[in-house]
Amino acid sequence: MNAPKVLIAALALAVTGAGGWYMLAGHAPPPAPVAAAPAVPLGVGALGRVEPASRVRKLSQPGGYAVTRLERLLVEEGDTVRAGQIVAEFADVSLKDATVAQSEAALAEQRTALARTREAGRASEVAAQRARIASLAAQEEIARRDAARTDRLVPSGAGSEAAAERNRFLTLRLTAERVQAEADLTTLATPRAEDIQLAEARVAAAQGALAKAVADARLSRVYAPMDGTVLRIFARPGDQVGSEDGLLEMADLTRMDVVADVFETDLTRLRVGAAAEIVIPGEHRRLDATLREIGWQVRRTTQAGTDPVAAVDARTVEVRLTLSDEGAALLRRRTNMQVQVAIRAVPDTTPMAAAR
Repeated sequence: MNAPKVLIAALALAVTGAGGWYMLAGHAPPPAPVAAAPAVPLGVGALGRVEPASRVRKLSQPGGYAVTRLERLLVEEGDTVRAGQIVAEFADVSLKDATVAQSEAALAEQRTALARTREAGRASEVAAQRARIASLAAQEEIARRDAARTDRLVPSGAGSEAAAERNRFLTLRLTAERVQAEADLTTLATPRAEDIQLAEARVAAAQGALAKAVADARLSRVYAPMDGTVLRIFARPGDQVGSEDGLLEMADLTRMDVVADVFETDLTRLRVGAAAEIVIPGEHRRLDATLREIGWQVRRTTQAGTDPVAAVDARTVEVRLTLSDEGAALLRRRTNMQVQVAIRAVPDTTPMAAAR
């Protein structure tokens, strides 16, 4: 009876030992999964160029004008100019200024004529005309009385018919002159509406001629479109200003940008206001910048090369980064210089990125 019990106890001990060996051998239940840390977004790198925030403005000769010979150049490279300042004059400027003066004199003449027409007549002219009317009326009355006396003497034979006829004719003539003088007085006192309209039309025509002359004179000069600095001059006095190069280039250098071409696939990781760093060739320090503007168009950039894995048909978007004050001061005289740009990216929140 004791032998079977001992055998059963030995078997139970053997099974327990086998289970413990199984657990120690690495066949224990797997631990609970641990959530992976989120991936840190990579930055966006690109090549860029230094450019004033105002862009480089090219000034040229006035459009549509045949005269392109430069007469006077009033600025030099590096000069600071104000908006509206005259920077150059072309060869026909003297002729245009003379036309302006002539037009101003013609306008003054027409305005004087209009004022005279509206006044109709000066007070002295009106008074003189009224005195003439009174004199004619008195002469008319005397002639009428003389004619009446001679008419009464003709039947009695004391007066001749010829004298009576002369007196009657004189009366009629004086009456006609008085009526004419009264009509002239009315004309002096009240001008005609059509005369005023004609004078006003002449004033308007003179004003239009003056405006045209002033506009033509402005086209003989070149004005600075903004506050800025003259960067480069392409023509000197006596030269013909070409339509390709123009006269000069200027820009506002108080604020500087970096313009970079970013691949279209990196746009989802960019946001306006993102921080960036600018690497300048030959400089050990890095300049701070801020992404200010993302372009509205995707452009095709074709690159020729021998690298078989290089992107020969890249599509990029232009972005603008504002340099810090330190960077703007350093790069103020390096417009169009090539630099390297590293923009701090934001996490990609597109549905495709979430699926990955």
